[in-house]
Amino acid sequence: MPDVNFALGTMKFGTTVDAATSLHLLDRFADAGGTILDTADCYAFWSDPDSRGGQSEEVIGGWLARRPGRRDQMYLSTKVGAQPVAPGDWPANRQGLSARAVKAAVEGSLRRLGTDRIDLYWAHMEDRAVPLAESAEAFGALVSEGTVGRLGCSNHPVWRVERARQIARDNGWAGYTALQLRHSYLQPRPGVPVPGQAHRFGWVTDEVIDYVDSEPDLSLWVYTALLNGFYSRPDQPLPDAYDHPGTSRRLAALDKVAGDLGVSRNQVVLSWLTGGEPAATPIVGVSTPEQLDEALAGARLRLPAEHRRLLDETV
Repeated sequence: MPDVNFALGTMKFGTTVDAATSLHLLDRFADAGGTILDTADCYAFWSDPDSRGGQSEEVIGGWLARRPGRRDQMYLSTKVGAQPVAPGDWPANRQGLSARAVKAAVEGSLRRLGTDRIDLYWAHMEDRAVPLAESAEAFGALVSEGTVGRLGCSNHPVWRVERARQIARDNGWAGYTALQLRHSYLQPRPGVPVPGQAHRFGWVTDEVIDYVDSEPDLSLWVYTALLNGFYSRPDQPLPDAYDHPGTSRRLAALDKVAGDLGVSRNQVVLSWLTGGEPAATPIVGVSTPEQLDEALAGARLRLPAEHRRLLDETV
């Protein structure tokens, strides 16, 4: 059986997806061979007006405590930088990426997750109030001491990523080896705002793809891979930014491939992402067993060459 090559997105676990359902989904994912869990220390503060986040990490930590042996199976991915840490409006009140903030945040994540190590630790969003060298040194120290296995950055422009990586190389520190950005088969018109997307540089672009393809140590993770349910739900409209001829052409290609293979649009999109050049690791958020089972089937789907070519060449 092929590997389950996507990350289970747990953003809503412990808030809009209750603890019991979350635990069931984690069990089902692990039993199916899933190994990657993606969360963040800020998830999901906006769902609970009395909190500053941490619910998702707490649910995962509780699950790991109840399931001896699962920690060694799971690859834990979490993030720092976006959690609100003071009264006021977000994002002005977020923790940021100072050395002090990174140290405090990783300690909190380790405590909530109930573990002594994080496999992949992400700088969740930019913090231009802090010198890149300060953040790079703080993250590198976590790898040196064994607290973190690998580093990534989410929602950063390519030039900032490369500058931070160069600073790390020059100083002999561990640097970023993963990017996490928004991406799916359908794309909005360039430069047009998309509701709910607060990160200016949170998109996969041709430049990002070329950068990842040119750097052997750099991998790509993508979120909102299934466009918040649009591919499978007629009642979930696309934002106006996706209203252009390319969307119609790509939907026709997607439906052609799905029909030929007898699978869903979601499954085709996940297979297209995981088998592309460069390959991407989709982060798939689910709230029901049926959604999880569909994602598992999509991750195991291998597109025939002619179908991949049709998808790739339709613009």
